[in-house]
Amino acid sequence: MIGILLTMISPATVTAMLGQNSGFFGMLMASIIGSITLIPGFIAFPLAKAVLDMGAGIQQVAIFVSTLMMVGVVTAPLERQFFNTKAMLLRNGMSFIFSFVVAYVLGQVMAL
Repeated sequence: MIGILLTMISPATVTAMLGQNSGFFGMLMASIIGSITLIPGFIAFPLAKAVLDMGAGIQQVAIFVSTLMMVGVVTAPLERQFFNTKAMLLRNGMSFIFSFVVAYVLGQVMAL
């Protein structure tokens, strides 16, 4: 499905929505998509490379992968059953915020 989706989206669309010039809006959109998507790592990292090759910015891809791995909107009901609502919200909220920190630091390091 990911391969089909990537063939349907043009590089110009990726650049416009997730390119370096998309700024905070692109990062916010990538973080929301990453938070609600449930993809294993062995698919996420090649997907990130493909999206980078299509013109996405480093920070936008970093926040997508970071939220994809750390924030679990889809798995939140199951997590709430084993822990409690407060712990689930705290973990997901902190992970979401930390993803922005990771993206910022990675953007600064890659700019050197």
